[in-house]
Amino acid sequence: MRKNKKERQQLLQETIGDTPFITDEELADKFQVSIQTIRLDRLELSIPELRERIKHVAEKKLDDEVKSLHIEEIIGEIIDLQLDESAISMLEIKKEHVFSRNQIARGHHLFAQANSLAVAVINDELALTATASIRFTRQVMENERVIAKAKVVMGESEKGRTTVEVNSYVGNELVFSGEFDMYRSNPAQR
Repeated sequence: MRKNKKERQQLLQETIGDTPFITDEELADKFQVSIQTIRLDRLELSIPELRERIKHVAEKKLDDEVKSLHIEEIIGEIIDLQLDESAISMLEIKKEHVFSRNQIARGHHLFAQANSLAVAVINDELALTATASIRFTRQVMENERVIAKAKVVMGESEKGRTTVEVNSYVGNELVFSGEFDMYRSNPAQR
């Protein structure tokens, strides 16, 4: 059932507040209106487009937090970070990420997203991947959005290692999983 403009805009604000990384396309489907209507509503409500919302959240939170590498070295965009606990990043699969003949994402991009997230979550000046065990569970196509979720699993402190599990999803479907054994220069920081 369609809502009038005022009701729709109120629900739009609430929806974006609850799920700030929702796309205009998803909003259009949810409210059964055109993408243009969603863009006009966002404009009237001074709600920035998805990319700007992500950048705003990331810049606000990450500038001083990531210690193990520079923000621009991370593959994808970090949208949440709890050092030595968990992290989430998003990667939009574009033309430059896929094979030209079939539009399937090249695996090294999914690996790089997961690996850089595993490095970024470590609360240390130096974090390096010692070993990784990975599994691709489904092909990822051009124009899909990959959400990688990292979770730190404590390792043996005398080895100076931390294990990070990373699962990557398109929607609710698992597309990649990996376990990264991370060397850190200061195991006492755990």
